[in-house]
Order: sequence, then C-alpha cells, then structure tokens
Amino acid sequence: MKKNILKTLGILSLIMVLSFPVKAQDDFDPPEDDIPVDGGITLLLAAGVGYGAKKLRDNKKKKIN
Repeated sequence: MKKNILKTLGILSLIMVLSFPVKAQDDFDPPEDDIPVDGGITLLLAAGVGYGAKKLRDNKKKKIN
C-alpha cells in the first residue's frame, strides 16, 4: 500500500514539475478576449473524481453485503 502511494506521489510530482515551463502563446493582436478555462476544467475534474470515489465505495458495499 505504501509503495503504491509513494509511486503515485512520485508520478504526480514529476508531471507537475514538467508542466511548469509550459505556457500558452501570448502574442495575439489586440483586442484580446482571454477566457479563463482552468476554473471549469478544475470543477469538472473534481466532479469526476468525486463520482468515481462514490462508485467505488458503492461497489465495495455491494461486495460486502
């Protein structure tokens, strides 16, 4: 169990470190209409994780009963 957690944390930290130098192109002509996409994607990702956790918990309860 501890190995899996350490492996997962290692992979996540590697992904985060590699994503720092990535940035979008910023040389568009004015007028710029920047749209923050990150908020919506973050909410959808959190909802997906919550839904998946609920499904896993429900499946565990079914197997126990």
